[in-house]
Amino acid sequence: MNPDKGTSPSEPAAAGEKLPAVAPQLRALRRRATLTLESAARAAGLSPAHLSRLETGQRQPSLPMLLALARIYGTTVSDLLGETVTERDAVVRSADMEPTRAGGWTYWPAGAAGRGMQSLRVHVPHGSQGDIVRVHPGEEWLYVLQGRLRLRLADTTHILEPGDSAHFDSLTPHRIAAEDRDGADLLFVHTLLQSPTAALCLGPTTNRGEA
Repeated sequence: MNPDKGTSPSEPAAAGEKLPAVAPQLRALRRRATLTLESAARAAGLSPAHLSRLETGQRQPSLPMLLALARIYGTTVSDLLGETVTERDAVVRSADMEPTRAGGWTYWPAGAAGRGMQSLRVHVPHGSQGDIVRVHPGEEWLYVLQGRLRLRLADTTHILEPGDSAHFDSLTPHRIAAEDRDGADLLFVHTLLQSPTAALCLGPTTNRGEA
């Protein structure tokens, strides 16, 4: 039985061939996405053994495999191949922060695109998303700017005041909601690149079911 059904076959690396740049990149990006070998392989339709051989340079990935892994790790094929990205802006100007609105939530980008973390400034309205629990790979950090935020981590509820922050593993079941009628404003950073802004654990998406 072919463990990699649905993808083009990868090529075995030639004996004595230098370890390709893509192999360490594959492992580093998987770890950056906080995915185990087993979970990443399952999502890509590969066997753990096959993905391990790709990460150690024993086999060369096909383009369909690279595309699948790039989607899973929330990056690009160029990043997987270790190509240098040029002209990436380090500064995000306030005037360039276009808000995105979804389900009453408002998001402003607060960091550059294509990084290992995604940063947002968020307005959380009162009475929204308080009953939705999220669980997904990665880490999250948030800092309350204004208003009070109710953060539920597993079975414990925390009320965060302005100036309070939280940093947690997002595999912990979690949910957030504004405690006050005027809502809450916060800074939010997470390590998942594969989710678009509106599909983060923060708020609902438009015309889309829950992730």
